[in-house]
Amino acid sequence: MLRPRTLLSCLLLSASLACAQSQIQSHALSNGIEFSANGTTLRIVALRDDILRVRESHDAPLPEDASWAVLTPSRTAQVAVTPQPDGFETQSLRVSVTPDLRITVSDLEGHILQQDSEPVRWDGTRFRISKEKALDDHFFGLGDKPGPLDRAGQSYVMWNTDSFGWQESTDPIYKSIPFFLEFHEGRALGVLFDNTWRTYFDFGHEMPDTYSFGAPNGPIDYYLMYGPAPKQVVEDYAWLTGPTPLPPLWALGFQQSRYSYETETRLMQVADRLRADHIPADALYLDIDYQVKNRPFTVNTEAFPNFPAMVKKLSDDHFHLVVITDLHIADLPNQGYAPYDSGVAGDEFVKNPDGSNYVGPVWPGPSVFPDFTRQKSRQWWGTLYKQFVADGVAGFWNDMNEPAVFRYPTKTMPDDVQHRIDEPGFTPRTANHLEIHNVYGMENSRATYDGLLALRPDERPFVLTRASYAGGQRYAATWTGDNSSTWNHLRQTVPQILNLGLSGFAFSGADVGGFAGSPSPELLTKWLELAAFQPIDRDHAAKGTRDHEPWVDCPEQEAIRKRYIETRYRLMPYLYSVAEETSRTGLPIDRPLFLEFPNATSDGHPFDLDAGSEFLLGSELLIVPNPSPEEVAPYEVHLPPGTWYDFWTGERIDRRGQASGLDLEKRDDLLAQKPLMLTPRLDTLNAYVRGGSILPMAPVTQSTDVTPQGPLTLRVYPDFATGQSCQGEVYTDDGHSFAYRQGAYLRERFTCSVNADGSLTLRETAHEGSYQPWWKSFHVEVYGWQPHQKTVELASGHAALQQHDGVVSTEIPDTGTNLTVTLR
Repeated sequence: MLRPRTLLSCLLLSASLACAQSQIQSHALSNGIEFSANGTTLRIVALRDDILRVRESHDAPLPEDASWAVLTPSRTAQVAVTPQPDGFETQSLRVSVTPDLRITVSDLEGHILQQDSEPVRWDGTRFRISKEKALDDHFFGLGDKPGPLDRAGQSYVMWNTDSFGWQESTDPIYKSIPFFLEFHEGRALGVLFDNTWRTYFDFGHEMPDTYSFGAPNGPIDYYLMYGPAPKQVVEDYAWLTGPTPLPPLWALGFQQSRYSYETETRLMQVADRLRADHIPADALYLDIDYQVKNRPFTVNTEAFPNFPAMVKKLSDDHFHLVVITDLHIADLPNQGYAPYDSGVAGDEFVKNPDGSNYVGPVWPGPSVFPDFTRQKSRQWWGTLYKQFVADGVAGFWNDMNEPAVFRYPTKTMPDDVQHRIDEPGFTPRTANHLEIHNVYGMENSRATYDGLLALRPDERPFVLTRASYAGGQRYAATWTGDNSSTWNHLRQTVPQILNLGLSGFAFSGADVGGFAGSPSPELLTKWLELAAFQPIDRDHAAKGTRDHEPWVDCPEQEAIRKRYIETRYRLMPYLYSVAEETSRTGLPIDRPLFLEFPNATSDGHPFDLDAGSEFLLGSELLIVPNPSPEEVAPYEVHLPPGTWYDFWTGERIDRRGQASGLDLEKRDDLLAQKPLMLTPRLDTLNAYVRGGSILPMAPVTQSTDVTPQGPLTLRVYPDFATGQSCQGEVYTDDGHSFAYRQGAYLRERFTCSVNADGSLTLRETAHEGSYQPWWKSFHVEVYGWQPHQKTVELASGHAALQQHDGVVSTEIPDTGTNLTVTLR
């Protein structure tokens, strides 16, 4: 099938390419092909059958083959290809190149996946790559850029920027992740444009039938990842750049922060109140005011007179302390400031063009900046954490690392600041700030992550970064920066976190309640409800704003907020299992609906475009916020095809009419005839469980450090749309070390089926891994199914079966072996 303009382009080319034919030279490679024409070199290679790499240069050799983003084994991988007269084929893709070096990529059935609309435009070092765009193309990714989930019709700039109080139209903000996923007629293709300069992307903003990307300098070096399922594209991107590592369990718990808890007394008051009110929590944060005059790696002993003892007391109460460590080192020669003195001694700071240390004003005043493009300087930076680690600080927060500098309208370093690249895999050289700016924050978080590993080799680091680049998920979690206490910013949270997840950053969050400003009681409550189902649940606020802690306002508000935080802790076995899946596959924790339901619409458009602000937590739990959260009018819920269960009530909702086996147009017609309307309530965030799921849940604890008491609950939700079966799994380990890599983990898989006689059979596989879980038995709850005899048949005999409010339940032992249980 030809995309728009393709036929016309072919006709025009046929008249003009005869003369160009004699000027083009091609050279077949074992894994691709290289073309040369009129001073331009184009090389296209296959890393895998479904992943291509495209490099191009003009009036110069291809640039250095190195990357801050792409893993070396992936970047250098290759598969054999089958040569064609104008390109090559893999087992999945066909690549063809015209004499004027325009690229077309198709699948083997002839569907065009991507096609250049014109040759690359060069203007000195500046270039622009243009691709044909259909009017029904959709684009996702680019990290946490504000605005709608779908990037179609928009344009963006990649330039990490300190953007306090950003708004929906603000661009750029803190991160530069030049990866996007194109969705066309149900087929997904991913693009990673690996250029660290100030890059730009236009998804039909300038010309509706063209999308483009380019840069003022740097390499043309981009990767194409073919699905066709969007899940496969996301997994391919993780194969290229690395998945989010498995976090420590405590980092999934509720986190309380503020700019600032300025004294030890105030911090301990917050900790004591959380425990006194029985609000589960795992982490407390210290912002810059715990330091001496905002100087990183210092502690103000007047405000925090017993810092090591305080950290130990918090740890004894099952709190993990996270402290901020900004990268700007106060410029304090001959004043006994160790980070400065050791940095100068090792020549660790970035330079002015004349070779002197660059100095710029930030929170401590005049400051110098580590040269993170040097492996040696990153190693030095890691040693600065030694005392904090010895004191028991659990995690570290790298803020202001765009890098933010207060002096200039650009809010960052001058363009001519010098960075010395001295890094394995790179040729040693000096680069100016224009090239390094977008990777500077990522290399800061890398230095922190690697430093913590060196100091605590068997403890999973927790690093939170504000700025990053593609691949930065290997080193740090992130958040959406200095958002605002408005209903619109609550609404923005969902598309930002979803696009971050698609862009590799599965472990992310947004400041709960909004950083800038003071939320109303209702806004804070709704934000705490939503955050309970997002990867990072951190309540944070700026100076001068009213308190954001869960107990502010009135007991009724606190009770709602507490219930949602408790729900998060009940879901911890499921949430941790999803995080473990993420660490293996790269699939995000919070997911757009099209990732799990790519074929849910008749014309192939992403289902999310109909579904407002809905998103999935893992593959099984659908969260349905009000798309206009400040409004009180009823709103419509769009459930994907299949059977769904209300998470709170267990009510079954049948969407079998949209099952994939039906005619697609009839499927959409049926959906339109059965709208599900919800009336907003302050105390309710609607959620639904996917039919066919088995959801593991735990008793509430006040911290993930505390061992739950009682059985592991298995909520069983048969899928009456696809044969009445279900499946699920639970993963656990010690929650903090790397022992799971040596087999010290537990994975249990479960299935169920509803039999012809109406009975239900639940099966458990034998334990995988050597870790012993906290539970000894399962509390089984079955939804949407009616027993006939109210008996449970086990290999060891019979057990009791209860039924209450439509939920059938029983308790069975976890024997650790293959187990079959029949409920009648």
